[in-house]
Amino acid sequence: MARILIIEDEDIIRHSLCRLLARHGHTVTDADSVESVRDSMDGSGFDLIIADLRLPGAPGTQVLELAPQVPTIIMTSYASVRSAVDAMKLGALDYIAKPFDNDELLLTVARAIKETRLQQQNAALKADLDRDYPVNGIIGSCKAMRGVFERIDKVAPTDTTVLILGESGTGKELVARALHEQSGRRDGPLVAVNCAAIPDSLIEAELFGHERGAFTGAVGMRQGLVEAANGGTLFLDEIGELPLAAQARLLRVLQEGEIRRVGSPASRRVDIRLVAATHRQLRELAEAGDFREDLYFRINVMEIRLPPLRDRGDDIIELARFLLDRACKRLKRPPMRFSNETLDVFRNHAWPGNVRELENTVERAVILSDSTVLTPDILGLRAQSATPEADTTPAGADLSLEDYFRQYVLQHQDEITETELARRLGISRKALWEKRQRLGIPRPRGKRTAT
Repeated sequence: MARILIIEDEDIIRHSLCRLLARHGHTVTDADSVESVRDSMDGSGFDLIIADLRLPGAPGTQVLELAPQVPTIIMTSYASVRSAVDAMKLGALDYIAKPFDNDELLLTVARAIKETRLQQQNAALKADLDRDYPVNGIIGSCKAMRGVFERIDKVAPTDTTVLILGESGTGKELVARALHEQSGRRDGPLVAVNCAAIPDSLIEAELFGHERGAFTGAVGMRQGLVEAANGGTLFLDEIGELPLAAQARLLRVLQEGEIRRVGSPASRRVDIRLVAATHRQLRELAEAGDFREDLYFRINVMEIRLPPLRDRGDDIIELARFLLDRACKRLKRPPMRFSNETLDVFRNHAWPGNVRELENTVERAVILSDSTVLTPDILGLRAQSATPEADTTPAGADLSLEDYFRQYVLQHQDEITETELARRLGISRKALWEKRQRLGIPRPRGKRTAT
């Protein structure tokens, strides 16, 4: 239980409090004034202080200055809002009015102790993460990842636009979150948008909002995602998939700090920091006329390039063990470990889906395994070299699911929309897009997304 200091000048109340809290397992120290405990008030010996507001000499709120790290409940005979609010403004965790009900006091004490311990545990966990994984819990110690951490540290405190480059599944959103949480905008919203997962016909309304009647189906006014990020960070994943019209609107946001909802004649001021990400070569897209060159130069101020998992050496093993521990806890399975053969498979696999593929592989193995030692046969990985090669499956040969998917998409993608293609494959449009990224099958530029 807790170590509690009670400061109360009325003997009857003080002794009553001591007995009540002691009966509930707390260790209680009492005093009749702030001065009598001033010399020992370093906060190291107490989990909670309960002090009367009106005491001889210094008021009870004086303990908030003497032991600011210790949560304090202020008691007052004046159950006015003013005295309670004043005490809270000075840093009191809570207050209770005299005469108080014993059950009410015990609930207030229990709540204060629980909240404080949760804060302490969270601080300890964060300290562990900061020590072991210095940037927002991102795991990695290879040279390339150390370079990523260094860039995050340098650019995060600024409002500079950042472009994150890397293959699908390398953790681009984790980097965006780290940039946000280490910036001065950390108390504002972080709005993440996957540009490839929204149909071209809806992307402008989703990003910039719309007025009632702006188009068929616009039955009311709607705030866009850019406006929702006001005061915080807007993360646009797969920005290379933005249609040109939406690119023009985004450029205005970056240049003028203004948006105009679809169907509205008026502009609105917004204050956002843009973090963008893509697995595509934006410069080549710009040269081909599929991405605005002025927008490319506007967003490519600071570049952070994430290495593919296959190039991260023993980071793969560190990540696999972290993901295994997390999966066991989440799935309520006993602690497991990888055999040495399994670790060799991890090192030699190409990981075309990068960290996302590794996470799925580990979770699947945890679910399927009847042993606490995970062996290669349980992983379900296809044999691959360290460098992914083009699909060379001959016609008529037995096709894996991935081979079939690749063949079907390439055969039909020019004839039907993305929505229809996803429907025929029995998956969602988002799942179709994710499989395209993982297997390296980009969507043809200008392709329709809905019928």
